[in-house]
Amino acid sequence: MAIQTDALIVGAGPAGLFQIFELGLLGVKAHIIDSLPQPGGQCTELYPDKPIYDIPAVPYVTGEALIKNLMEQAKPFDPVYHMGEEVAEVRQEGDGFYVRTSKDQEFHAKTVFVAGGVGSFQPRKLRLDGIEDLEGVSVHYRVRQPELFAGKKIVICGGGDSALDWALALADQAAELALVHRRDEYRAAPASVAQLKELEAAGKVRIFENARVTEYLADGAGLKSVTVEVKGGDSTTMEADHLLAFFGLSPKLGPIAEWGLTISKKAIEVDTEKFESNIPGIFAIGDINTYPGKKKLILSGFHEAALAAFAAKAIIEPGKKVNLQYTTTSPIMHERLGVEES
Repeated sequence: MAIQTDALIVGAGPAGLFQIFELGLLGVKAHIIDSLPQPGGQCTELYPDKPIYDIPAVPYVTGEALIKNLMEQAKPFDPVYHMGEEVAEVRQEGDGFYVRTSKDQEFHAKTVFVAGGVGSFQPRKLRLDGIEDLEGVSVHYRVRQPELFAGKKIVICGGGDSALDWALALADQAAELALVHRRDEYRAAPASVAQLKELEAAGKVRIFENARVTEYLADGAGLKSVTVEVKGGDSTTMEADHLLAFFGLSPKLGPIAEWGLTISKKAIEVDTEKFESNIPGIFAIGDINTYPGKKKLILSGFHEAALAAFAAKAIIEPGKKVNLQYTTTSPIMHERLGVEES
């Protein structure tokens, strides 16, 4: 028998978890589906210890801690999690949508929220023969235990936020640290680039720009050295205990691409009033959507979740005015949040 729900959220990353909260404030209970075994999306699966500095009023938080806090925030609204399941089928039916998962769980939802990040994702990997044998030992595409790198010789590949964030975080812990970037322009935040250059000037980091790792040497215990080739220059071989590569993710929309949604460059097109797709009642928030001026930031996903919740409430209870109420003063909000009136 199909589970009846007013809202079904696909994707349990930061945006999806905050969508639970925004719907809950409006009195809408949600079920949430994710293909991963636990909530958190990229924050849990790829970057649990990644430092995050741009959450409003939170100067610093790790990816794992952010997810923990978002789940705690959503707790008063009793969300139902369906983990380790992928949505296999979505079709319009009656006053909502029929949804079936890879485990043949069926739902009938009045509204659907796609918050699947970049979809089904895998980190882009190094293209070096046999390097896969060192994955999880000396070669890493995610950081789960930062303490593993203390006192070690580390080479980090990449020029985006993840590469520079970890270079900055590990610079004081590592015995030696080098960053190898295939360009001389960075995708990371300018402030991070400036900090990296300061560390280079202080002799704490070696930077190789317009460069790539072309060879490596390993034995039974793991990585021993890597060779870095600079475009138009010489090659440098350096000792290395660990090689961290952050080349981004290879996104795959999977079954979402077959839902009849308007897709542009592997992202769902939405409006900026409701963050609704071309199919009324299906919303897309977070990294999986696109619109003019889109910025793939966690805080942008939070904003999108708020507006999508109000639009969904109007669908769930048609003809009823949806009033904006403030959590600071509203007795209704306090009741939903389980806050005692003073």
